[in-house]
Amino acid sequence: MAEWCRCRPGQRSSWTEERDEDVARWETGGGGLAAVGAPDMLPMKDRALLAVLRVLPKNALSRLVGGLTRARVPRAVRCPAMRAFAARYGVDLSECGELESFETFVEFFSRPLRPGLRPIAGGDDVIVSPVDGVVSQAGRAEGGQLLQAKGISYTLEALLGDAAAAARFRGGAFATLYLSPRDYHRIHFPLGGRIVGYRYLPGRLWPVNAASVSGVPGLFTVNERLATLLDTPLGACAVIAVGATIVGRIRVYYDSGAPASNQPRAQRLAHDYASPIPVEKGQELGAFEMGSTVILLFEPGRAALLETVVEGARVRVGEPLGGPPAAMKWP
Repeated sequence: MAEWCRCRPGQRSSWTEERDEDVARWETGGGGLAAVGAPDMLPMKDRALLAVLRVLPKNALSRLVGGLTRARVPRAVRCPAMRAFAARYGVDLSECGELESFETFVEFFSRPLRPGLRPIAGGDDVIVSPVDGVVSQAGRAEGGQLLQAKGISYTLEALLGDAAAAARFRGGAFATLYLSPRDYHRIHFPLGGRIVGYRYLPGRLWPVNAASVSGVPGLFTVNERLATLLDTPLGACAVIAVGATIVGRIRVYYDSGAPASNQPRAQRLAHDYASPIPVEKGQELGAFEMGSTVILLFEPGRAALLETVVEGARVRVGEPLGGPPAAMKWP
C-alpha cells in the first residue's frame, strides 16, 4: 500500500496562507500572481470577461444557482427548459432516460447513461478515462510543475495542499480533462484498487473555460477541489475534481461523510481511511452538478499516457488513456 501522509483536518501551512494572500491581491488587481501567468496576452474580450469575474461573487452566485437547480418545478416548465438546454449545448438526449424522469434540473445535469454505452477497457493495468470530455493538457509533472496553459504552470503541492502527497507524483504522468455543459457529468475510477483518503480544499469558483485557463494564474489551485487518493496496480493515483462557477456541487459516492462542496466558511479537510475502500475500474466515483474539470495524477515510473492523449483530444468514459511505461508512448 502507498505510504500517504497523515494530515490534520483544517491544517494550513504558512505557504498556503501566503498563496491565499497572493490570490486576493491578484483578484483585486493588485498583482501578486501575475508572474506565473500571462493574462495580458489574452484577447480584449477575454480580459474584459475576467475583469468582470474578478468582482463577481462567484461562490455566492453558484450557491444560488445550485439551489435553484435542486428546486422542484412543474413538469410543464422543467421539461421544455431541459430540452432548450440540450439544444443550446448539443446534449445527446438519446444516451439518457426520458426527461420526464428527472424531477429537478440537477438530476438532469448529473444524469446516468443508458446501460452499456460506455464499455470499460479491460486489463488491471490499463488506465481508462474517468469522464467524457476534452484533454486540456497532458504530460509529466517535471520538477513538480504541471502545465495549465501556454506560459502558465502550477505546482503539485498547491494543487493537493499536501507536500507529502504531492511528492508521490513528482515527475509522474498527469492529464487535465475538461467537461463542457454538453457532457455526461459523472466521474468514474480510472483504475481499480483502494481509496486511501481524500483531500478537500475550499476555494474560489472561477469558470474553467478557455479564457480562465489561459488568464487566471494557478486556476486549478485557486478553485475549490476534492482529490481522491488511490492505491492501484500502477501505484499511487489521484483523481481531482475541480469546481467552477455555477457548478452547484461536487459529490462523491464512496463516502456519504465527505464534505459537501461550495459551503460558506468551509474548512480544508484531509482524511485517511484506517481501512481503505476497495473500488473497481469504471465504478462511479462521483459527479459534478454541471461541467467542470478532472485532473489525473500518477506515480512516476509506474504509469504513462498513450501518445493520443494530447491537448484537444476528445475522450469518453472507459476508453484507454495509458498503462505501464513499457507498453505506452508519451505524447
